[in-house]
Amino acid sequence: MKKRDLGYLRKSYDKSVLKLEDISNDPLAFFRLWFDEADQHPEIDEPNAMLLATLGLDDFPKSRVVLLKGLSEKGFEFYTNYLSEKGLSITHHAKVGLTFFWPVLERQVIIKGIAEKLSKEASDDYFNSRPKGSQLGAIVSEQSKVIMDRSILDDKLNELEIEYKDKEVERPQYWGGYNIAPKCIEFWQGRPNRLHDRIRCQLQGSFWNTERLAP
Repeated sequence: MKKRDLGYLRKSYDKSVLKLEDISNDPLAFFRLWFDEADQHPEIDEPNAMLLATLGLDDFPKSRVVLLKGLSEKGFEFYTNYLSEKGLSITHHAKVGLTFFWPVLERQVIIKGIAEKLSKEASDDYFNSRPKGSQLGAIVSEQSKVIMDRSILDDKLNELEIEYKDKEVERPQYWGGYNIAPKCIEFWQGRPNRLHDRIRCQLQGSFWNTERLAP
């Protein structure tokens, strides 16, 4: 394939600034402020979309987009199949990375943290809040396994829709949530001339050490 030159794709960033004192000693509270701005922006469809990076069983990194489903002082929550490739990767190596990118706001947040399973009660509560079709989908899909044809999924879903027409769906034990407890949070705000604002917050004991980085 012939190389394509993409050097012409350039954009100047000038919508906002980021100061060290904006964050103080609570980067999670500051993240919530940025998230709320993204959530309220009419041009951002899924502000909770985040890139999750894990180290696989083959020792290669892999990234994929997942959805943030909970945010607390303990960290960032999402749900998945524990037996999927990402779930097995987390079991193998619990250190993970998250990235949020909101290009309309010219902002990015990079997080390093430790993944831990949420309680069964928390996973049950979230599973029970999902639409029935999504609940059945969690049973239908043996996530990350090779399948011969799409019809395998559709046929199994049709069977389960009949089976569970008049009864509740229980959460399968292989499906549930993770919390990512952050150890490092880096905030990035686009600025003119590629001299972007970068502020890194690293957890040291119970204290967040906040520093400005060169772009």
